[in-house]
Amino acid sequence: MIKRVFLIVLDSVGIGEAPDAAAYGDAGSNTLRTCWESGQLHLPNLQKLGLYNIDGVGCGEPASRPAGAFGRMREASAGKDTTIGHWEIGGIISPRPMPTYPKGFPPEIIDAFEQRTGRRVLCNRPYSGTQVILDYGREQMETGGLIVYTSADSVFQVAAHEQVVPLEELYRDCQIARELLVGEHGVGRVIARPFVGEWPHFQRTANRHDFSLAPPKKTILDALIQAGLDVWGVGKINDIFAGRGISRTVRTQNNDDGMDKTIAWAKEPFHGLCFVNLVDFDMLYGHRNDVAGYTQALNQFDRRLGELLSLLGPQDLLMITADHGCDPGTPSTDHSREYVPWLIYGAAVRPGCNLGTRPTFADMGETAAAALGVRAGCDGTALDGLLLRPGLDFDGRELAYRALEARERAYAPYSRFAVGAALLGKGGKLYAGCNLENASSGVTICAERAALAAAVSDGERSFAALAVAGGPQGQPPQGDCFPCGICRQALSEFCSPKMPVLVVRGEDDWSNYTLEELLPHAFRLQEEPPCV
Repeated sequence: MIKRVFLIVLDSVGIGEAPDAAAYGDAGSNTLRTCWESGQLHLPNLQKLGLYNIDGVGCGEPASRPAGAFGRMREASAGKDTTIGHWEIGGIISPRPMPTYPKGFPPEIIDAFEQRTGRRVLCNRPYSGTQVILDYGREQMETGGLIVYTSADSVFQVAAHEQVVPLEELYRDCQIARELLVGEHGVGRVIARPFVGEWPHFQRTANRHDFSLAPPKKTILDALIQAGLDVWGVGKINDIFAGRGISRTVRTQNNDDGMDKTIAWAKEPFHGLCFVNLVDFDMLYGHRNDVAGYTQALNQFDRRLGELLSLLGPQDLLMITADHGCDPGTPSTDHSREYVPWLIYGAAVRPGCNLGTRPTFADMGETAAAALGVRAGCDGTALDGLLLRPGLDFDGRELAYRALEARERAYAPYSRFAVGAALLGKGGKLYAGCNLENASSGVTICAERAALAAAVSDGERSFAALAVAGGPQGQPPQGDCFPCGICRQALSEFCSPKMPVLVVRGEDDWSNYTLEELLPHAFRLQEEPPCV
């Protein structure tokens, strides 16, 4: 059973132009490839999971044996902004784009906003967030007005100096804008953009706050909450979903802080979804066409990813994706219409499985919910039946440890290849075995059959799981060591075809198969023996 799903959105890390990219002015965009072509991209953990194995990714060296499942997703919604992208991951396909304002907001909106806030509006044009405070920041401080600006996204952004407009007032002003911007003017987000400092050295602060439209219908987050599960949001997630379907939330200062929070939560017990947004890729580098900065941010995430991977247990799933592209190497500073990656890793995932191209981001959300035992019934299709192995309802770490421990006692003077096995009886008792070689090779006993013989000699006849660890003697396990054909047949005499078999590489590192996968057509008598 899967207990925890960690779903991380690398904000704007697209992997190549979508088929309709030209209609959005994004032909040729490929955010990941742009960073790779800088020559400075180094993503060993993402590479190991299968990032460069994804169809059409167009860069990097594919892993020879990917540790995760991998694929790409095409956005089915009309648009390429953060809100629509996250909503689609959450199970909502949006057939119409949210409104944008390339000439600024209409007078009826601005007049009503000024009247209700009591402050004059400055700018009201599409603008870069850093440039707008440079150009209007002094006037804002002198007049007490509010800098209102937008972008190619569906956003109404309000900037003010924290010493002139206190944060709580700025947030109230943005809530007023949110109340005004509904119906035909229902922008995806109203964003508070406070800044500090003196001209010309103004700096935006980490006190940004997003006021989003509420999702128009049920999301997988709502379904998980209704099922009594946890939904924890890291970063902008709570804002993007207007607080709906979230049971716990934490704000973040930057990507590193977001990973700090995620890693801290990975050390806590919970049952449900941890939904993470890492925004620096988009906000600091994509929109500013900073290829070097974007590349280094990806490298730093990959380093932090290694810390998270070490904390995942056998009942955890990790999913990594994006919500759109924002290619820093194109002339545009806008988001780009791109495919996004879908990487899935965990003991319950079939490694090396190519998911191909999914027609919507919503397949990811539905799969995450299904892995947690919830049929959300949103716009996506769950891939659990195609992808996920049976969940582990036992302590896989203990089983792996016992196999590794048994391996230390192997007698392998001829092959110098040591194997250990641990077999879990249905009653909870563990039986260990190691390989026992002989000068007459036919007398050699494999670790799996040694464990099986010990169990049967003890009166055990039903088994819950097997772990196998093998590799060159005196060294840690290297690669996967599978049971031989004879052992598979011997196990099939007593074990269910659906019994999990853990192929162990380390105490916290293994792949999970079923006995039936390892031996699809075991030889059996027409009449099963009584012990099966």
